[in-house]
Amino acid sequence: RSSQQGADSGDGSPSSAVAETPSSEDFSLSLLDTNLPAEAETELRSFIAKRLTKGALFEGMGNVVSVGLSIPEYKVGCYYCRFQQENLLEMATLESDINAPEYVVCFLGGSEKEDTFRLELDKYIQNLKINLDLEQKTLETYVNPYLRSWFENAICPIQRVVQLFQEKLAFLLHAALSYTPVEVKKADERTEKDINRFLAAASLQGLVQEGTMTSLCIAMTEEQHKSMIIDCSGPQPQLHNAGSNRFCEDWMHAFVNGAEGGNPFLFRQILENFKLKAIQDINNLKRFIRQAEMNHYALFKCYMFLKNCGSGDILLKIVKVEHAEMPEARNVVTVLEEFMRE
Repeated sequence: RSSQQGADSGDGSPSSAVAETPSSEDFSLSLLDTNLPAEAETELRSFIAKRLTKGALFEGMGNVVSVGLSIPEYKVGCYYCRFQQENLLEMATLESDINAPEYVVCFLGGSEKEDTFRLELDKYIQNLKINLDLEQKTLETYVNPYLRSWFENAICPIQRVVQLFQEKLAFLLHAALSYTPVEVKKADERTEKDINRFLAAASLQGLVQEGTMTSLCIAMTEEQHKSMIIDCSGPQPQLHNAGSNRFCEDWMHAFVNGAEGGNPFLFRQILENFKLKAIQDINNLKRFIRQAEMNHYALFKCYMFLKNCGSGDILLKIVKVEHAEMPEARNVVTVLEEFMRE
């Protein structure tokens, strides 16, 4: 807070909590919008103030912690993120004496499981940061509804996709794992966004080498079976050029069985476990291939692993791309391809 700025923004207008120059202890927190009871809001403000004093909030990067508040649940999960308006951030870097207000947004959920959605919530705040305007009408018409729909828009898409696709979810999981291009037709905007976000969350992006991913995308695009098409014109989505395997079907059952509880955090956990198992299978296969370069028995182990893991079709494509530049490993993969075809 600079000398000429008072704590004059506590007018109840929508957003969250404002903080100025959090690097020093001389700042004020003014409430812009909340739907918490007054006592709990004061406790939350006190908690955030302590974090700000310690310099524990980095611009645009959210944190998830457990906080004790005077509301029925004893402890709740709290995602909080500090940010500045995009245009003011640029001005502040040009003229260092500008003391632009900063904001802290807090989202409270039933537990610390929001941590599994931290990246989605960071993106959610990024969109707010770009569109935030301090004019009163924008705060009321855009910021307030945007903040209040965080759970629906950032946490629930995976759950909605599971409920929409049911048994057909296996095809979606297969497309995500194999980097098959997907076209969504005749869907409303929210459904199309949900499907694309599910595919992004289920893919191994960031977990396999970037070069591998690029080569796989090119290979899948060039293959005879074209993009998978999802037609959402009817009550149930219709899929064309869709592929599946036993691995994806087994995991589909885990999602469909989890749908009875209706907990979006559970679906995200199942999705993370699905990706973890796929990565473990890829690493096991790579290890067997290294052994098979010198050992015929290990080659047979490779073949049996591919037959029994339920996802041999995809794993073979991934290792083929990764070992394209290694002659001995490439020979092993070629032999495995012939065995799998037969």
